[in-house]
Amino acid sequence: MAGIGRLSARSSVLLLCDMQEKFRPTIFHFTNVVSNAARLLQACRILAIPPILTEQYPKGLGPTVPELGAEGLKTHTKTRFSMLTDTVEEELKSLGNPKQAILCGIEAQACIACTAYDLLERGMEVHIVADAVSARSQTDRLFALSRLKQSGAFLTTTEGVLLQLVQDAKHPNFKEIQKLLAHPSPDTGLLAFFSLL
Repeated sequence: MAGIGRLSARSSVLLLCDMQEKFRPTIFHFTNVVSNAARLLQACRILAIPPILTEQYPKGLGPTVPELGAEGLKTHTKTRFSMLTDTVEEELKSLGNPKQAILCGIEAQACIACTAYDLLERGMEVHIVADAVSARSQTDRLFALSRLKQSGAFLTTTEGVLLQLVQDAKHPNFKEIQKLLAHPSPDTGLLAFFSLL
């Protein structure tokens, strides 16, 4: 049913936004956010969901951190805040213009927000993985998530995405996905502030 936010592996793309080395010391819960994004990337590889990776001004902000596990992915470099550069637009077109975007990375109030607005304006369904998104400030992070929800994005979690994508223990890849769920997602500081969302 359209409009309720049910994810489908067949119509989704994973967007990995700017998880770069220079952000490591300044982003709230950086290690745990990247860990969750890495699990999403592993799941998408298992389920043949295409990933798209960007880096914001890598000359100044460094490369994507190795623990994301994004080796082998084409990197789209950018200076604008939105991920929707010309090369990303071309890649989306080559993928048949997926209808749903699973969005994670940093920073919530900047590149995540600008990307989500662009995707929503295109008519795409946007699923922001709240425990795989962060910012330097918890205030900016939480208000950005709240604002994006007001704009029509769906807020979800890493585990929520993984289970929605398989939807059934009889799914042929369920056991592989289940291994990614063996341990709960690490804390990213959202629970105490959930009422704001």
